[in-house]
Amino acid sequence: MILAGTQRKGQADKPWLVFLHGFSGDRREWQLPGDYLAAYPRLYLDLPGHGESAHIRVNDFDDVSRLLNRTLFSYNILNYWLVGYSLGGRIALYHACQRPGGLQGLIVEGAHPGLSDERERAIRRASDARWAARFRQEPLATVFADWYQQPVFASLSPAQREQLVDLRSRNTGITLAAMLQATSLAEQPDLRAALAESALPFFYLYGEQDHKFRDIARQLPVTQYEIPYAGHNAHRENPVAVAERLAQILRLSTKDTL
Repeated sequence: MILAGTQRKGQADKPWLVFLHGFSGDRREWQLPGDYLAAYPRLYLDLPGHGESAHIRVNDFDDVSRLLNRTLFSYNILNYWLVGYSLGGRIALYHACQRPGGLQGLIVEGAHPGLSDERERAIRRASDARWAARFRQEPLATVFADWYQQPVFASLSPAQREQLVDLRSRNTGITLAAMLQATSLAEQPDLRAALAESALPFFYLYGEQDHKFRDIARQLPVTQYEIPYAGHNAHRENPVAVAERLAQILRLSTKDTL
């Protein structure tokens, strides 16, 4: 079993860019900024419980990391960078800390490295259980209308919020609920120490209006880039600026020219 994906060809001498979307998104989420990086071969994946991988169920981060390894092997991807947003970023962080062969660099947007306080874990676990119950039992449009009222999405305009509710409501509630709990922040290890020990090139993007993840980025041993005119979902709100930053990172880190 492997993750569903869409691949785009690029130059054979360049590393692959493997894109991981956020919770309730799908493989299309990164394609607009990714299209600006046409020189690079790209793979856009549907995470378990999402898109054409909705039938895939995992129990924890280990399962997702192994599934990602199998998927990359099936595409014969030997040298790659991971680019992940939010949930996809947390999966990318975890995967990178397993030190997989072939991974050359890591770029995340708005991704949490993990909770260090057990009380915070308990609070998050209970919160995610409540959300999961709602995803299983209620119409998705109702749940997502409340989901996008959370403080991290405060920068969204009413029109942006309405558009996201409509888009995310095309998912399946039961599979979203399963993935939400399997990869809850409460179940994720605190990866700060492992990231600090890693020699892997590591970059962090955040929207200028996303104060929570700006503060998180400043706690990490990482090169940071602030994306203007954007909140938590910067690659959706300002895809050109994100694409420019990705191009800059790759150009400097791979000593290459796009």
